[in-house]
Amino acid sequence: MIPKKQLIEKFIDDYILNYRPYKEKWNYEDGCVVKGSWDLYKTTKKELYKNFVLNYMYKYIDEEGNIRGYNMQDYSLDDINSGKVLFDLYELTQDERFKKAIEHLYQQILTQPRTGQGNFWHKRIYPNQVWLDGLYMVMPFYIKYIKKFGNKNDLKDICFQFVNVRNHMFNKEKGLYYHGYDESRKEAWADKETGLSPNFWGRAMGWLVMALVDVLEELDEKVIGDYKNLTEECKDLQGIFKEAIEGILQYQDPDSGMWYQVVDKTKSKGNYLETSATLMSAYSILKGCRLRLLPQKYENYGLKAFNGTIDKYLSYKDGEYKLGGICKVAGLGNFPYRDGSYEYYISEEVVFNDPKGVGPFMMVYSEILKNSQFYSA
Repeated sequence: MIPKKQLIEKFIDDYILNYRPYKEKWNYEDGCVVKGSWDLYKTTKKELYKNFVLNYMYKYIDEEGNIRGYNMQDYSLDDINSGKVLFDLYELTQDERFKKAIEHLYQQILTQPRTGQGNFWHKRIYPNQVWLDGLYMVMPFYIKYIKKFGNKNDLKDICFQFVNVRNHMFNKEKGLYYHGYDESRKEAWADKETGLSPNFWGRAMGWLVMALVDVLEELDEKVIGDYKNLTEECKDLQGIFKEAIEGILQYQDPDSGMWYQVVDKTKSKGNYLETSATLMSAYSILKGCRLRLLPQKYENYGLKAFNGTIDKYLSYKDGEYKLGGICKVAGLGNFPYRDGSYEYYISEEVVFNDPKGVGPFMMVYSEILKNSQFYSA
């Protein structure tokens, strides 16, 4: 039997060495793996991780910063996700293609359609809709741009959008956020009074808490102190993050430490312990503890989630590493129509080695290595 630490690292390295792009165009799924690999590079300084990210970006970005397969007119927040590492790459290499690519993506943010209340539409094909997924796709990039190149007053736009999501999409009784919100109330999945989708999807909660902790890493006390005109919303984000983490902790499986595909329906037939939601939550908890945004005792919840996922779903057999239990995809609307019901979420295909699970796996492990005393197995 392979020792756990060795299993983890062999799985990650094998995955990166054999990785094939998720699609033949710029996509958010690859961005999850790119972000995970870059986190590991910053923690370990292992050349494999840096070279993977650089080679990926050189494949997709030409000397003029044009991004292969990217169309701004899609106004898809998903398309911003892979750009998060470009700030570090530009600083590292001083290659102007990365700065130009950053500007291309930022132009989308400047013109992204918004709801009447000011939140970005998730995509042009989803008008008037806010999905939790989109907060992770765009907000960490947006705040990095503002801090490095932009108008610092725009920080309040980021904070406002999170607060608006909290005001409209949070269920106080459950302590959880609904997956989507349709301001127009036209979608069949949207409640005609509230505009909300009907369920609490695990990975949507994962996207949300990762978005919050990554933004809060940038929105530190110095930033808040330097820009006195920041609204109270920016000072509320820490509380919103802690509230969201406390919400999901109510539903953490006591045996495995994992979370379910539909978070609150832990006893319902067909529900299952889902890998990506668990790892996203674990990453957010461990990073939140490192940044002193959460009580240090919460580290145990994050470690239990990571170890539980490994015990249940990470395997090596017949020369192949597999991380299973990953929901391949879930969304709202479109065709065939996704109605947001419980039955819908549990019907989606469950796969192994999907980037939406493996990327967060790398991110969690990077956080653990930053605090190596946690993990000596």
